[in-house]
Amino acid sequence: MGRIHESVGTMRRTRDDILGDAATLLTGNQSESVDPRVRADIATSWRRCHLIGVKATSDDVPYEGEFDRPSRLLRAAAPVIDRLADQLTDSPATIMLADAEAQIVDRRAGGRELVRALDKAYVAPGFRYAEEFTGTNGIGSALEERRPFFVQGAEHFRENLLEFACVGAPVMHPISGTVEGVLDVTCRFDETNVLMKPLVLSAVREIESRMYADASLKERMLLEHFLRVSRKVRSAVVSLNQDFIISNTAAAKLLDPSDQALLWDWATRMLARRDECTGEVRLAQDIVVQAKASKVGEGSSPAGVLVEMRTRNASSITPRRHPSHSTPTAGRTAPPAEERLPGRSAASTRLRREIDSIVESGPPTLICGEPGSGKLFVARHLHKRWAPDEPCTVLDGTVARLEPEAWLDRFVSRIATPGTLVLRHLDDLPDQLCAHVLAHLEAATRRARLIATAPERRGHGPAARLLDHLPATLLVPPLRYRVEDIADIAPAILKQHSPRSPVPRLQPATLQTFTGLDWPGNIRELEAVLTSALIRSMGADITQSHLPPEYRSSPTRHRLASLERAERDTILQALADASGNKLAAAERLGIARSTLYRKMRVLGIDDNRFSS
Repeated sequence: MGRIHESVGTMRRTRDDILGDAATLLTGNQSESVDPRVRADIATSWRRCHLIGVKATSDDVPYEGEFDRPSRLLRAAAPVIDRLADQLTDSPATIMLADAEAQIVDRRAGGRELVRALDKAYVAPGFRYAEEFTGTNGIGSALEERRPFFVQGAEHFRENLLEFACVGAPVMHPISGTVEGVLDVTCRFDETNVLMKPLVLSAVREIESRMYADASLKERMLLEHFLRVSRKVRSAVVSLNQDFIISNTAAAKLLDPSDQALLWDWATRMLARRDECTGEVRLAQDIVVQAKASKVGEGSSPAGVLVEMRTRNASSITPRRHPSHSTPTAGRTAPPAEERLPGRSAASTRLRREIDSIVESGPPTLICGEPGSGKLFVARHLHKRWAPDEPCTVLDGTVARLEPEAWLDRFVSRIATPGTLVLRHLDDLPDQLCAHVLAHLEAATRRARLIATAPERRGHGPAARLLDHLPATLLVPPLRYRVEDIADIAPAILKQHSPRSPVPRLQPATLQTFTGLDWPGNIRELEAVLTSALIRSMGADITQSHLPPEYRSSPTRHRLASLERAERDTILQALADASGNKLAAAERLGIARSTLYRKMRVLGIDDNRFSS
């Protein structure tokens, strides 16, 4: 213990010097501030802990007495840990296994004094040692870095861990490459042994080997099919299922992490009733590929799919162009790629096409949609398409209830000048103001371009009469009807809120989780979740562990969920093309009107939004 107390004061001062002020931390200009007495990986971990708000003097550790034990990890690790436990009985070291969320699921061996000290510091099964909760340590830091991590004594961020030394190494799934957990060996700082790291690495290799042998037939089938095909062709090849993806070098250069969920969704939809298909796929980064997909395995539950991809031009990657942007209308040019509305679903495609039509004619427009669906974003986008050099003023009907006279004065003043006027939350406009607004709407349409937002076109009372002066309607679909758009919407949100470069991305498993949620708060809810995750990720790509706890898992989707979403989009498209007339829409789809009504109910399409 003497060595510990001698170094604690020095390390505290060194840590404070390295952390510096918040401005330096946020800009990421930290390379010159590393003290030569502290290893770079420890200094980096300290910064992460400081920014996330971990308190060095706290000893709080999240705990769950009842938790799901990772069966695949435990099956592979148990025999290895059993053997190590026999070898380490009454030794000055203990071995621990944690899951992918940094929760300790097993602890073995170690002398009585060491066990008592670990218990006192809450280093025991059920406690969670992610960096965001417990600072720099062998388990959480190994997960953050995805590599072996050694922490000793005062290198721990939390002062209640200063008497320990630990080495942790992540256990990676040998087929999917995902992190399954962490194996850690811990001892007292005074009893640190140079053989700790080799012992951990050897044990991890054995666990991973056992995990491969234990891998399901489906997983091995996917790997073997991928190797067989990728050796024969030069094109981009991926083998995937809902949980993981294997890719060759050409595919790795072509794909964005968000494309895993997209490819799986496309392939399962196309292969629903056949074993092989070809088609065009729009990936992230504005890339269009010709893809050939085939089932791997037989029966009603195949192992997954294999996809071969070629760009349109073999010598270059072809930017994606949406049909609605191919030809400028009325002398207006199409918006640059970075200014286009994000989204790859049929619903977003339809919305972009409708916006193009409104840009050409320029009528007063009502934008409808559920709260948080992005109505104001679409309004600002429409203004940029109309007149990007002119002012855009947003007047909120909710604010008008608090300051009616000031709101009306600003409204009257604004409609007398060119530009775009957005009447947000038109349905919340107080009745006493509606008559004044109605009297000025005709003048408004002659001078300023007019946009309003409301949940729906239907309404009651004086505010409803205002809707008659907004002949054009844009319907922004809720996020649950276009979850495939999250792959495009999330990067835009992360870019807006991240001060770092490169901007963190969603890990495929995180995106898969997002597409399984209903998002009752729509894009506003998604933005809140991503903003919270950015803080936890400390600039790293966002994994499920960075999400708020209630968002870390999603209800298991029905196997045909992607088909149902495609069917829903097709029905919505037919209803939009038929201006809401269900008989005409049914004829376009080639089904009876009664069948259309039934499918609308099953797929959650709001019947009240469309006329009979």
